[in-house]
Amino acid sequence: MIKQILGRLPRAKPSKSDGNDPAAGPTSTGGVGAAISSGLGGGGPLNNVSNNARGNAGAAVTGSRIGNSSAPLGRNVSSATAPTVAGSNRVSTTKRPLSGFFAGGGLSTASEPLPSFRDVPSSERQNLFINKLLLCSVIYDFTDPTKDVKEKDMKRQTLLELVEYISTGNGKCTELVMEEITKMVATNLFRSLPASPRDNAGLDNFDPEEEEPTMDPSWVHLQMVYEFLLRFIVSTETDAKLAKRYIDHSFVLRLLDLFDSEDPREREYLKTILHRIYGKFMVHRPFIRKAINNIFYRFIFETEKHNGVAELLEILGSIINGFALPLKEEHKLFLVRALIPLHKPKCVPMYHQQLSYCITQFIEKDNKLADTVIRGLLKYWPITNSQKEVLFLGELEEVLEAMQSAEFQHCMVPLFRQVGRCLNSSHFQVAERALFLWNNDHVASLIAQNRGVILPLIFAALERNARGHWNQAVHGLTLNVRKIFLEMDDKLFHECQHKFEEEETKAKAVQEKREFTWQQLEYVASSNAFSGEAVLVT
Repeated sequence: MIKQILGRLPRAKPSKSDGNDPAAGPTSTGGVGAAISSGLGGGGPLNNVSNNARGNAGAAVTGSRIGNSSAPLGRNVSSATAPTVAGSNRVSTTKRPLSGFFAGGGLSTASEPLPSFRDVPSSERQNLFINKLLLCSVIYDFTDPTKDVKEKDMKRQTLLELVEYISTGNGKCTELVMEEITKMVATNLFRSLPASPRDNAGLDNFDPEEEEPTMDPSWVHLQMVYEFLLRFIVSTETDAKLAKRYIDHSFVLRLLDLFDSEDPREREYLKTILHRIYGKFMVHRPFIRKAINNIFYRFIFETEKHNGVAELLEILGSIINGFALPLKEEHKLFLVRALIPLHKPKCVPMYHQQLSYCITQFIEKDNKLADTVIRGLLKYWPITNSQKEVLFLGELEEVLEAMQSAEFQHCMVPLFRQVGRCLNSSHFQVAERALFLWNNDHVASLIAQNRGVILPLIFAALERNARGHWNQAVHGLTLNVRKIFLEMDDKLFHECQHKFEEEETKAKAVQEKREFTWQQLEYVASSNAFSGEAVLVT
């Protein structure tokens, strides 16, 4: 009877705090809290935990996170659901045994720190390592520095521990560990870059040298994630054959996208990491070169806006240095289609040093490419930008220094026509830099060997400068060059001088005739101004 009465009584509703504790903070992204909490119980198995605690203990993690909706731990408490990688709708459900690390018998949330690697036996360190990776997969909002201060500091400390752990080389990285490493790295690094002032400014109005770069506020975490990734790649314990499944083409492409970051600290890390990937994963080398080519093509012919061109060229300089001889046709096409056209954009001073190094590396590998390079420089030679002209003349000297006489003779005529125009430039730095070519012994030797062709091309420019260039330094350098040619071959010098004087006399006669014709025209026009008759000037 008593049992029947009790059976009719209404059942007590479960407490709201069991399933949704407002003090615990917002739900974690991709079930991160569930995955972390699933292995942090007491010494006994987690199957003894009540159903409410089992389903909800890991669902609440303090802090504002960016990502997909949470995934509950579910019935299978012996497995953890990995966080969702940014930009992907696929959630990995890889199952792995997790042992408890905290004494006390309760589950731990992400707001509680995990034990250090020194405090657990070696058999548990891999599981702890994975849990720390999951903890570091939570993304916090750094736009508000007063928000989630404790959680941000805990993540920073955990990242430092991960960097130290991976640096010590504690055993081989298993496939499961590699998968979790790449997921954590992808979640933290692969993101939308902060808005740039150049997006609102036109191409002509934006000056990268004057604008301050946008620094990422989350760099305190990003730096350690980059350091962790770098240590993981260079570690001798990382098996390239196994790791290439996770550091794949998609991963490399997303790394390359980050080179457009305005933060120079981030680009410096990316440069080092991509270079290490190129060195370690030989299977990715052709793909990396092709992907960099595509970035250059878009930069040259479409946007002319990219922050990481200098860093990419720095990587390529090292890659080109390692090319085997004879050079493949693919590499020569890269020089012609990508490197030489990089002289075209207006912002070439931002990366010209690295570009010039890549060009000279090619010529040192194959001297016959010097003619192609010089003709490419002449094709993109600036007309109204004096700063670029000075850079081009400096690069020209480096190319000539690596050139042999046979290749020099193929391009010397168009080359010294352009040098002659530079000698007469009204911008003193351009004229001065062109005259400095004679200070280089190898270039001066090439000019001396071919003076019969070169001197007639530039003699007029030298004479005009000698007669009265406004800049005293240019005037003095011009006299020195004239003296060199005179001492080198006085007969040729006098022939050129005689020819120049004849041409000058002819030009003067043509000018006088033109002026006389205009005077006649003005006189006849004024005489017949009111007659209305046609005017014929002979």
